[in-house]
Amino acid sequence: MSTSVELAVEAESLTKRFGDFVAVDRVDLRIGRGEVYGFLGPNGSGKTTTIRMLCGLLVPTSGRARVLGFDVARQPERIKERIGYMSQRFALYEDLSVWENLTFYAGVYGVERSRWETALGGVVEMAGLRGRERELAANLSGGWKQRLAFGCATVHHPPILFLDEPTGGVDPVSRREFWDMIYCLAEEGITVFVTTHYMDEAEHCYRLGLMHQGRLVAEGRPAELKATHFRGQLLEIECEPLVTGLERLPGLPGVREVAMYGARLHLVAEEGADLEPAIRHALTESGATVGSIQRVEPSLEDVFVSIVGTRPSQGAV
Repeated sequence: MSTSVELAVEAESLTKRFGDFVAVDRVDLRIGRGEVYGFLGPNGSGKTTTIRMLCGLLVPTSGRARVLGFDVARQPERIKERIGYMSQRFALYEDLSVWENLTFYAGVYGVERSRWETALGGVVEMAGLRGRERELAANLSGGWKQRLAFGCATVHHPPILFLDEPTGGVDPVSRREFWDMIYCLAEEGITVFVTTHYMDEAEHCYRLGLMHQGRLVAEGRPAELKATHFRGQLLEIECEPLVTGLERLPGLPGVREVAMYGARLHLVAEEGADLEPAIRHALTESGATVGSIQRVEPSLEDVFVSIVGTRPSQGAV
């Protein structure tokens, strides 16, 4: 495997088995420094297992990988010293204050005491924790706990940060603010490797890897994935009740798939087919009220379905 100072992560045929179960199956990765790279996939697709191997927490069964130039199998301790890692259940000490949690992790990561005031002050500003330094972690809301966990993972200013479902269970405003922090780090040249099951978050990644059954099935910028991996045309349909469309439309000629998408239906049809008259006729004949029918650009969820034939579940790992 070749190395490059421009790459933060390299993996070649990275594989992890647990007995007969293949959790990660021959994954290849090349992630540049300062890149925000997203991992997207359904529950059990191998995303968390991949991250844990790259962090030096799991030994690969086969294949090779380097993080910041260090081999994940032979030099895991060198990797752990240089990365930030925020798991789905980051271990905050709830009986400690915000500042005490930060100082604890500064010590764990080996930040010199002479630098604590400056380093921790920068983290407090970046994470928006100013004024909450003396508040107990137990008293923080979910969004503020995530900010503190993010601050603890970055207190040593690591060159690469691994975030495993970092915004699970927090409100939309907190999620947007969290991504503002991610972008701030990326602008400083820090590489961010993040898993998410939120489609709007995946859109904000520089590049995405789509995982399914342990395999990396597609990779690229969000716009590239939509342009190259979605087959057919996508129609968005307003109708009431939606269940009528789910039952009636899949049988129409030229229709590949029909699924709920919020308060509307998304219908995948063969490219070039003019299905609007047939759709309206089928729905009204079945007693449904039909609103607009328009062609729309596919979402990342639509792309995922087009590639693997199933929709990613909420709470993906």
